[in-house]
Amino acid sequence: MNLQSLKERALQNEDVRKEYDALESEFALINQLLEMRKAAGLTQEQVAAVMHTKKSNISRLEKGGVAPKIDTLKRYADACGYDLNLTFQARSAG
Repeated sequence: MNLQSLKERALQNEDVRKEYDALESEFALINQLLEMRKAAGLTQEQVAAVMHTKKSNISRLEKGGVAPKIDTLKRYADACGYDLNLTFQARSAG
């Protein structure tokens, strides 16, 4: 059984699905961080050097193991050649 099959099977459980959906924005942020760094052609070590931090901090950030401060996200984006743009959206009714 591969990871995708395991994920699909787990998400059939309503409780698991609710928890997974609650983390959707965190997963989206992690994916965006990884895509930015890869598009910039940078390693975690290179991003860490530009940010004046340790590779382990970048690794934790990209794994979602921390709740990053806005300043950290701004510095990460800057290191990858991006600007940070935060927006708020109203929740859908229902």
